[in-house]
Formats: sequence, structure tokens, C-alpha cells
Amino acid sequence: MSVHTTGRRPALDKDGNPTRDHPSGPMPKSPKKGRKRKDPLWAKLTVMFGAVLMVSSGAGVVGTKWLVSSATNAVTQENLLGGNQKTGAEGGGDIKGAVDILLMGVDARKRWAVDDLRSDTIIALHIPASHDQAYLVSIPRDTEMQVPAFPKAKYAGGVAKATEVFFHGAQNGGGWAGGAQLMAQTIKANTGMTFDGAAIIDFNGFKSIIDALDGVRMCVDQRVKSHHIQLVDGKPLYLADARKTAGTHKDIWYEKGCQDLEGWQALDYARQRYGLKNGDYDRQRHQQQLIKAIAKKAANSGVLTNPVKVNNLIKAAGDAFVLDTGDVKVTDFMFGLKGVAANDMVLLRTNNGTFAGNENQRESITPKSMEMYKAVKQDKLSQFILANPDVVANEK
Repeated sequence: MSVHTTGRRPALDKDGNPTRDHPSGPMPKSPKKGRKRKDPLWAKLTVMFGAVLMVSSGAGVVGTKWLVSSATNAVTQENLLGGNQKTGAEGGGDIKGAVDILLMGVDARKRWAVDDLRSDTIIALHIPASHDQAYLVSIPRDTEMQVPAFPKAKYAGGVAKATEVFFHGAQNGGGWAGGAQLMAQTIKANTGMTFDGAAIIDFNGFKSIIDALDGVRMCVDQRVKSHHIQLVDGKPLYLADARKTAGTHKDIWYEKGCQDLEGWQALDYARQRYGLKNGDYDRQRHQQQLIKAIAKKAANSGVLTNPVKVNNLIKAAGDAFVLDTGDVKVTDFMFGLKGVAANDMVLLRTNNGTFAGNENQRESITPKSMEMYKAVKQDKLSQFILANPDVVANEK
């Protein structure tokens, strides 16, 4: 049965709180332009947070210093890059030049162990030295990669899909930091890209950020059924829980068209890949769209002039992210990138948005996409796009 995605509120328990056993309830805590405007919002690219959230200019109810301090203290900071961050010769160590952030999304549901996770979302966020744009470049999850040895996790090295790299690095006590470090090392070895910082996004916590913004607007480009969640008596449940729950079961379908989505809906839609015309490539684009939708909502909704909503947003960020800003202070990231706003984000397609098989019938990176990664490395992405305009993704 078809269920339209708009207008559904989370189920509440007898005390008025969201129930805990379905996607609309709280999830466990993770281990810890429009160009420049005349009255600019402080653009804090929580590229560290995995999305762009705007910090108020200080003229509103919320003071900038307080907000920066609160946000910095809320989010866990760990060494996610290991020894793989940009060198000084590559422009690392400050944010005066180009800035590159590695974003990794994990699905940390409470029934899964910390070392039993894969990074289903891998995005390089590139900000050129001009600091007036932000580019999202995905690395396909099923890309075959040569993975270096990683003694920290007792991993001998080998060939693996990109999504599996995080898993190998997290074994034998490596944890989330080990998974991220091996991912950064592997991306460097296979694409040449290096990073100034990194963020691990717990997508179940990410939902709370969207809820703190009172939802986001997404343009669904093709009808797709949820393969992760069902409605049981009107409550959204993960399929594993739905199968064990008596009641009226209904499939969830995301219908074409622009619509306002709650956190669980937006996240669920952005995680679908089965049933989409281009599979994981469409999912990559939808995830990029979600990041931009969050950025735009934060910039335009006035949430950052409301102390209660700001508190909720900061708490949600603390639950959702683990950050590494390398040799640069978090506050320097926040204020050094104030020229980047939500409308400056450009979504780019890898492999022309379709599966590219190699001689082993596994996913590979096309020569053109390797040139795009090289352009990221050399901070020549705008020139590459001018010569290859088809790499820009259609956002609708």
C-alpha cells in the first residue's frame, strides 16, 4: 500500500515522548552565494559536522561566542586521519588555501557492535582557496580498492570495497577512529586525495539534527519504496523490528515531487538504493541533496535566533558526529570559512552517475572521475567542471 511521505509526526508514548523502538525515537549516543549577504550569516561549515549549519552573526538572540563554545564542547573530537592529513607542502595546517574534509556515514544502530560497521557514505567535501564554493564529491561504496596494511587493527592489507575499508580498520580495538584512519589512508593511496579534517556521521543521530530543524525540504526525483522501514499501526519501525511486531503493516513509498520531510523520512529516503534507476549512484546524489537541504534550512529558517532550538541543534550535533579538524582549531574552521553559504554548494557526479565495472566485474573509477579527484587534489576543480559540465548533478 502506498503511503505519502509528508505530514506524519513521530509516535509518542504515554508521557508524550517519542518511542524508543522505532526510527522516530531517540537513538543511542555515538562514541564520543546566495553569495555573501549585506548582513551575512556566519557560515560555519560543519563540514566537520557533515553538513553546513549557519552560525548567527551575533546580532540575534544567540551570541556567536557562546554558540561556538557550546558547539565545540558538544561534539566528540578524535584523531580520524592518523598520519594521513595534508602536509604543509600540500597546504595543510591552516585554512588560508583550499580545504578538504572527508565525510563518512555509518549506521550505528543499537543492536550493532562498534566494530561491525561499514561506511556506506563516503564524500570528499572540497572548498577552493577562494572560499566561495563548496563541492561534494562522492566515492562509490562498492569501488574496488587496494587497501594498505593497518597494524593498529591487525589488518594485513588487501583488496576490498570502499564500504568495507572502515570495517577492517575498526577491528581488534581499532574502533571508529581506526576505521576512519584506514579509510583516509586508502583514499590517499587510490585517488591521491588528502584531507585537512574528517567527520564520522552517525546517521541515526543525523536524524535528530533534521528534527531540530523541524524537517527539511527534499525533491524526490523518482518513486521508490523503503527497504529499511515499514509502518506498523502508523508507527515507523525498522524492518527487523516490524517483523516481530503485530499490527497493520504498510509499506512506505516516497512519491515524486518536492515535499517537507521529517528526520526519519529524509534520512530513510536518502539511504535507499534498491529500486532506483542508477542504484547507489542515485543514492549518492540524494545524500548530497540532503546535506544541502540541511544547510539551506539552517540558513533560512531563523532557527539560530531561537535559544531553545539552538540548544536542541547543538545536542543533536553532539549525538551525531565525531570530528577531526587536524592541525586547525575548530573555531578557526568555523570563522575562516564564513564566505561559504548553503547556495554555494555544488553536487558532483562520479562515474557519470552509472556503474563502471572493471575486468573483475567489480566497481571501478573511470579515468574521467580520476581526473576529477586529481582536480580536487590540485584545487583546480572549477576548471575541470568548465571543461566537463556534465559532472554537475541535477538536484531535482
